[in-house]
Amino acid sequence: MKKIAVFADVQNLYYTVRQAYGCHFNYAAFWADVSQQGQIVEAVAYAIDRGDSKQQQFQQILRNLGFTVKLKPYIQRSDGSAKGDWDVGITLDVIDAAPRVDEVVLASGDGDFDLLLEQVISRHGKTAVAYGVPGLTANSLIRAASRYVPIEGALLLKH
Repeated sequence: MKKIAVFADVQNLYYTVRQAYGCHFNYAAFWADVSQQGQIVEAVAYAIDRGDSKQQQFQQILRNLGFTVKLKPYIQRSDGSAKGDWDVGITLDVIDAAPRVDEVVLASGDGDFDLLLEQVISRHGKTAVAYGVPGLTANSLIRAASRYVPIEGALLLKH
């Protein structure tokens, strides 16, 4: 059975799904979808910790599905902008996991990950799958992936 590592960019998914559809990403449906492709041997969700109870409930739901939840503090800069970026952490974890699995699944539309998926494929000879919102997923990421899965339909959590 194919071994799969899953990486979910929670902030990117939250904002792109909300912008495109006005709802939330269905992590349970996502987990089920990926599970049909093989065995999920590791799964990490990267989130920003604002310390509110609704967020903590959501993080518990992710843990109950099987995700390891990695949190970074939410940083408000003096100019009012916010910092909460997991790109380097996700990249390091994907590179670390690639030799141990047959397939890497990245749920993010962030084009910064195009080189990462290219490396998974060229250096490790693995399959790299990108899940992203149509129209809000970087074309470079779609091109870099072995397979692109649009986030739509059953992958959306309708209210």
